[in-house]
Amino acid sequence: MTPPSSGRPRGPGPSVPALAAPALVVLAAEPLYLLVDTAVVGHLDSVSLGGLAVGGGLLAYVAALLNFLAYGTTARAARRTGAGDRAGAVAEGVQATWLALGLGVALALLFQVLAGPLTRLLAGGAGPVADAGEQWLRVASPGLPLLLVALAGNGWLRGVQQLRRPMGYVLAGSGVGVLLCPLLVHPVGLGLVGSALANLAGQGIAAALFVRALARELARSGVSWRPRLPALKAQLVLGRDLLVRAAVLQLAFAAAAAVVARSGTAELGAHQVALQLWLFLALVLDAYAIAAQTLVGTALGAGRPADARHTAARVVRWGLGTGVVVAVLLLASRPVLPPLFTDDPAVLAQADVVWWFLALMQPLAGVVFALDGVLMGAGDAAYLRTVTLASALLGFLPLSLLSGWLDWGLPGVWTGLTLFIVLRLVAVGRRVRGSAWLGETVGR
Repeated sequence: MTPPSSGRPRGPGPSVPALAAPALVVLAAEPLYLLVDTAVVGHLDSVSLGGLAVGGGLLAYVAALLNFLAYGTTARAARRTGAGDRAGAVAEGVQATWLALGLGVALALLFQVLAGPLTRLLAGGAGPVADAGEQWLRVASPGLPLLLVALAGNGWLRGVQQLRRPMGYVLAGSGVGVLLCPLLVHPVGLGLVGSALANLAGQGIAAALFVRALARELARSGVSWRPRLPALKAQLVLGRDLLVRAAVLQLAFAAAAAVVARSGTAELGAHQVALQLWLFLALVLDAYAIAAQTLVGTALGAGRPADARHTAARVVRWGLGTGVVVAVLLLASRPVLPPLFTDDPAVLAQADVVWWFLALMQPLAGVVFALDGVLMGAGDAAYLRTVTLASALLGFLPLSLLSGWLDWGLPGVWTGLTLFIVLRLVAVGRRVRGSAWLGETVGR
């Protein structure tokens, strides 16, 4: 490989927004579908809505933890693509699909066995909500292999710089779900079971489209469907680091919510509004991370570290610029946006406090997410795992817990979240300025 310090960028390459825009659509499709599903089920009764929150929350948690099937596969397939090994990139998709099927079947069986205990745990004990959640989960959980296959399909297609095809497949699946959900829940009269069946049907459509795309690539390239143990092990190693990183994030947010819940109902309501907006905006900014994974992986696979550095600078500019625009829009909409979520004066007063944290954090988050994508594209997942763990243990969690003990309320918790972002920014910024990440390799 060319030494990290040598070589000049060959050109701008694919536009960052051109790659980020379809990635954003894919990222937003599932949350938007869940909003529709929630609205439809919400017109049944509060028990059904609570059951959807419990059962759907469990599936969403699993999908968030296993997103390494998309992110890790993107990095590995992009490196193959950059090296001119299209067949190798497709082979990564084959192994990721087998891994997705194996994990999906195992988890689906686990949910069938433990659906009752898990939903009772989340619902706070036995009762109608736990029963409704168990019913939804038992019907919907067989779709886990389909959901994970779609994640793997997203990964390898991004790796070969085909981001529009995953967008179409995901939209097709979500579209089927959106059409079936109100029909099955209300006119057909299946209620909450109809919601689960619509979810299952949408996942089946998306998974079938991804598998068809993979089959066509295999027919052209001659790559075998056969699972290969060394490749599966290599993907699991990368997945382990990303899984730990995702679990730490989930734990930190859960701890912060628990602290806020003890501060009062108004604080918890404001935290929920601000956090959901933060998570939604993170999808927008994370689209640049996906573009970075694709471009950086391709550049390093081709032995062009200068292009990888150039890509890092490009995505940082886009992330920072978008973060500044989002911050300005949030501050400008401060008198208007929170009342769309609640008319409770106490909640609105707390939201006014946390709004400044939410807005001013966006430029920092834009840079952090972009640099995360750069390091993921380079296969530097172990470093990202360590940085996330250290930032949570040294910043987010201590301040969140101190906020509970010292009664700092929302400002203390959101200061912890800001420190979490700042610590990650410093760590990934130093890493990208160095050269160690340019030497990461993807073994065959």
